Amino acid sequence: MDPLPSCGLPFDTLNEKCAVFGIYNHPEAANLTYLGLYALQHRGQEGAGIASMDEGRMIIRKGEGLVSEVFDETVLRDLRGSSAIGHNRYSTAGSDSQKNLQPLTATISDIPMALVHNGNLTNAPDLRRILEDEGALFTTDVDTEVLVHMIARSRGVDMVSRMESALANVKGSYSLLTLLPNALIGIRDPHGFRPLSIGKVGNSYVLASESCAFDLIGATYVRDVEPGEMVVITDAGIEHFRLFPKITEAACIFELIYFARPDSRVFGIPVYQARKRLGRRLAADSPVEADIVVPVPDSGLAPALGYAEESGIPLDMGLVRNHYVGRTFIEPQQSIRHFGVKIKLNAVPGLLAGKRVVVIDDSIVRGTTSRKIVSMIREAGAREVHMRITSAPINFPCFYGIDTPNRGELIASSHTLEEIRRYLKADSLAYLSIGAMEEEVRCSQTFLEGESRTPGHYCKACFDGNYPIPFTQEERVQHGLFDRQGPSAPSPGETPEGRFDDPLLRSR
Repeated sequence: MDPLPSCGLPFDTLNEKCAVFGIYNHPEAANLTYLGLYALQHRGQEGAGIASMDEGRMIIRKGEGLVSEVFDETVLRDLRGSSAIGHNRYSTAGSDSQKNLQPLTATISDIPMALVHNGNLTNAPDLRRILEDEGALFTTDVDTEVLVHMIARSRGVDMVSRMESALANVKGSYSLLTLLPNALIGIRDPHGFRPLSIGKVGNSYVLASESCAFDLIGATYVRDVEPGEMVVITDAGIEHFRLFPKITEAACIFELIYFARPDSRVFGIPVYQARKRLGRRLAADSPVEADIVVPVPDSGLAPALGYAEESGIPLDMGLVRNHYVGRTFIEPQQSIRHFGVKIKLNAVPGLLAGKRVVVIDDSIVRGTTSRKIVSMIREAGAREVHMRITSAPINFPCFYGIDTPNRGELIASSHTLEEIRRYLKADSLAYLSIGAMEEEVRCSQTFLEGESRTPGHYCKACFDGNYPIPFTQEERVQHGLFDRQGPSAPSPGETPEGRFDDPLLRSR
């Protein structure tokens, strides 16, 4: 059986590392931050935290678990003050301890500060070694703490200039919120990898990873924080500063394919409409004769609707998702077939019997879950199973805030399309091309009143290996980034780390 992480979901998934939310000058700041984090729960389920500012005094509460498990009415009453920031965390393996939860707090030049971060600083290990050599003491394992130390050591007349100086030395992705006694600051990295939006509820400004958080609290979406922009919210209102010269944007295209909630607007794009377009394009580019279109819920639903509309094949919910999945499971001693997937998904008895089924999913990572889904559908009586994926093959790991396996564990990095199809035991398999994927996302962009931005560029490094922030040769070796024939990518037919061990793949 495939191992399960502590969140209880199948191991063969990609995970967004976190969500951020902040609000300034509102009498129910902590309560609204709680609700904002609740709306953003899909971006991180390992832990949550809120810091509030009460007349210059920082109050912080955080814990492991879902937002609803960490906070109750008593805890929220303790979080007094009219400004607050919050964070949902998804941790990588082995780093989900209490000490690594955000917000992180510090007192710098007698000024209390709380900080939350969504993204990944690619040069954090090097910066940490330098800081430790200079005597810095670290209390967490997260890259965000590097920023705290650099802000403390940077020179500047105020906290804003300190932050600007510190960020000039970091590489990577960040959507960053900082809470001070008299300000809430939001910053997005120059490439704009991760999303960050501005909203307004009454006279109070709100910052959040996705616009769906605004809907829950009755806030109005204003616009996105621009790549390389700093917004400073104070009693006087909101000010905007450009920290870095404009460079080519690199918004994460996977936010639109999978991570963001479908009711969100991300990078100026309505997510649901983008996913539906991806499904329509997939039907046009990779048609197949079939009787029924079945989405892998939940992220497969919108593209499956698009696929069904374009192809004329009826859609039905042949797979049902358990939405009440907890964080841990005790597996029975007697083995249950497909246990890891059945915790989350199950086929509808009778619906699929004798049918030619088109299964729509957003991605294939290791392939283990997709293989079990195909097997589950066959066991439900399907005559044929055709797999259609609304993204391109994932060939490379992400270093910009998504928890991806190393390259050797990504099935597409070392196996052909036909080898993957045989491993999945599907009758056919097709992905969208990178070009088609990006074209449909661009065509989904809509403009609100007052907006004039043209569609930006997207980071597709997990598909094509073109990382917007270049790695040194030493970093490439460290991360196992080699060409297809390199040592981290097994030759076709081999089985990386034994994960794809199957006679069909061993026989050429």
